[in-house]
Amino acid sequence: MFSVLLLLLVSTTASQLVAVGEGGDDRNMKRCLDKERDALLVFKAPFLQDPYGILSTWTADQHDCCKWNGVTCDKQTGHVTELDISGLGLVGEISHSLLNLTYLNHLDLSANSFHGNIPTFIGSLNRLIYLDLSGNSFYGTIPRSIGSLIKLRRLDLSFNSFYGTIPPEFGNLTHLQELDLSSAGRCRVEKVEWLSHLSQLEELHMNGISLSKANHWVDAISSLPKLSYLSLEGCELSQVMNPYSSFLNSSSSSSIVELYLGDNNLTSSMYYWLFPLTTNKLRFLHLSGNMLDGIPKYLGNLCSLQLLEFADNSAAVKFPDFLYNLSGCTSLSLQSLYAIGSQFTGSLSDDIQKFSSLEALYLFENHLNGSISEKLWELPSLETVILSSNNLTAPLTDHMPSLSYVKELYMRSCKVGPRFPKWIQSLKNLTHFDLSNTGISDTIPLEFWDIWPSQLIYLNLSSNNISGKVPDLLSNFAKCATIDLSSNNFSGPIPNVSSTVLSLNLSRNKFSGAISFICQIVDEFLEFLDLSHNSLTGQLPDCLWHLKDLRVLNLGHNNLFGRLPPSMGSLIQLKVLSLFKNNFSGELPLSLKNCTRLKSLNLGANMFSGNVSVWIGENLSQLSVLILGSNKFFGTIPLQLCQLANLQILDLSMNNLHGTIPSCLSNLTSMGQQGGFSQDVEYHRNLTDNSFVLETYVDHAMIEWQGDEPVLLPVTKQQDDPGRRYGAQDPSNKINFVCSFCGQVLKGGVYCLKQHLIGGQKDAKKCPNCPEHFVKKDLDEVMLASNEGIFPEEQPQGSALIYSHSQNHKANKDARHWCEHCKKPFHTKTTCWEIHGKPKDWKSRSQHRENPSASVVEQTHPLSSDINKLTP
Repeated sequence: MFSVLLLLLVSTTASQLVAVGEGGDDRNMKRCLDKERDALLVFKAPFLQDPYGILSTWTADQHDCCKWNGVTCDKQTGHVTELDISGLGLVGEISHSLLNLTYLNHLDLSANSFHGNIPTFIGSLNRLIYLDLSGNSFYGTIPRSIGSLIKLRRLDLSFNSFYGTIPPEFGNLTHLQELDLSSAGRCRVEKVEWLSHLSQLEELHMNGISLSKANHWVDAISSLPKLSYLSLEGCELSQVMNPYSSFLNSSSSSSIVELYLGDNNLTSSMYYWLFPLTTNKLRFLHLSGNMLDGIPKYLGNLCSLQLLEFADNSAAVKFPDFLYNLSGCTSLSLQSLYAIGSQFTGSLSDDIQKFSSLEALYLFENHLNGSISEKLWELPSLETVILSSNNLTAPLTDHMPSLSYVKELYMRSCKVGPRFPKWIQSLKNLTHFDLSNTGISDTIPLEFWDIWPSQLIYLNLSSNNISGKVPDLLSNFAKCATIDLSSNNFSGPIPNVSSTVLSLNLSRNKFSGAISFICQIVDEFLEFLDLSHNSLTGQLPDCLWHLKDLRVLNLGHNNLFGRLPPSMGSLIQLKVLSLFKNNFSGELPLSLKNCTRLKSLNLGANMFSGNVSVWIGENLSQLSVLILGSNKFFGTIPLQLCQLANLQILDLSMNNLHGTIPSCLSNLTSMGQQGGFSQDVEYHRNLTDNSFVLETYVDHAMIEWQGDEPVLLPVTKQQDDPGRRYGAQDPSNKINFVCSFCGQVLKGGVYCLKQHLIGGQKDAKKCPNCPEHFVKKDLDEVMLASNEGIFPEEQPQGSALIYSHSQNHKANKDARHWCEHCKKPFHTKTTCWEIHGKPKDWKSRSQHRENPSASVVEQTHPLSSDINKLTP
């Protein structure tokens, strides 16, 4: 995705730059000076790499540098006054030749790959008004000489790799209107007096800059009369001993309109110093990622407040009290409440009716319970309602005429069923709709599918028990729609869908018949297609030429048969292909070698034959998983497989292979990595009419034992798919496990695993590597599932089955530990925080999302000599 965005930037910037060079009347413009043209040529070569050739106009035979891309000259004198070469992918260092551009007042090198230290001579460009070096790879300390650029109005050094103290000489920049140091590196401010000198400052961005030693910083901010934008997210504000002085005038009038204080681990004591920064001018207030146990009443008197962010606060808050404290004039102005993951308890009470201007309500992943107040649906401006992952109960009424304004409704994991709700028919303007995992056990009325002609962008009814047939979905959906009906009991043939669908997930149902509908998807939008775990039959049609943007194709666990069609080779963007457990046969088509972006290729449990193709190793170099087991391949193992340097799982078992196991397979070091396998593949989902959000398809591979035979069980799921925690498994099969901590094979089932991990029988030898604080309740959850004849498809975070066996878990630095006390990655967050408290350096989801890879075994018997007649 980054490369696509970069190319778009390059394209856009290039067109803008050409316009700069060609604009105006050439007859009235004076040509650039030779000295300045030579300075630009020296700046370009040999110091710069220009991979996209945007600076191709910068040549010695093009005498007038005022016509060069990115260069602007004074029309009267010919002096170079502006150099804007941002976002061109340039690589290099800043050349001293810039000193010869003595009239330069605008320098923008942002969004490139400049590196090294910022040269101190930058302070000699004393005519600069605008300096933007953001989004590069500069390192070292920020030069104090920048403080000499006293004419600067904008300074942007964000998103680099600096360290050390922010120079107090910045206080000399008294004309500065905007200062952006966000994510500039490991930098700190020790004394803030220099800030108070920037009397013209309007915007201050300091996200990620440590202010832990910046006493009286509130005083400095309060002294800036024109400051309207202040962002101090992740600045360690909770560690400041004295954020304000006793002389601070709490009645001073702040001019701040937007205030961002998220991710600082602040407690409610911060409201004392927040007060002088909040006035009726404040429109946006961000307090996410802290430890606030509520809000003060004075925030309910901010009559201009439109957006309040209160997400990821770890302290429990009673939601009715929260609304009550906002019920002053703020209730009349507030348009958006963003409070995802904020430990809210209580009900969604009738107090919500006071917020008459509310347009968006984000309460995902809290602890709300009870019935949703019907007053919510009476809000006249409400368009977005996100209540997922709460214990809320949906309305019982059949009709809600007031819901006509709602466009986005997310109620995943709330209580809606067992009946399919009829009030949905009141949502005439709906574009996004999520009722996944809501306990619906019913059929869907036919009229449901006709409510939104060419309008729906996102529909998710997954993880319910909905039955019946699905009619054709040709007219309901807008362009680039996402449809997820997975994990239900839908039956009948696969419905025809819009040719412009972006993502289609019909997995884990009872669909039957052929999959010829694929041939009607001809508009090249489809990125995700999962039809696995159904009863589909027939051959894979040879009409895949139009699916050139497909990233994920999962047809596993069906009854498809025949040869793979040659048009498989047209899937040039494909990253995951799973045909596991079908009846496909014949040799692999040669065209499949064109799918060079494949990361996971799972063709196991079919009837493929022929030699293991040499081109797999030669062409599919990105493969992390190659599963060809349980087929009819014959011949020897090609040496070319040793070229798959990223390979983590290789399964060639249960074929008719012979000969010698290539010794070069031992060079595949990725197989020895700790942490197991979890392949994430990104694809797009339509978010609104004009924007997209990246989804992640997590392709897990697990090896378990049935009897004495190793059987690889692939598990593929959409990361955002709620509620689908367990997959069906035949309870008559005796499942054996591998201890995640010591690697021992345990043939007594899950009870044997429990005894091995935490003791419990005199004869059972306890695992020597089991962590001291193993979370017993997570294992109990696995055992409960086994008693019911189902086994976990996605393990809880504290489960022993998550982590690949490892002799030394202290070396596993990739696993996120929830617990600061014992530094163990085996606890769940809730358990750790209950025992030891929340870590001091905890960061919110927006800053720090890590997903421990999930696999029962990281590398287990990639080749089985018992089955494959191979000799080492």
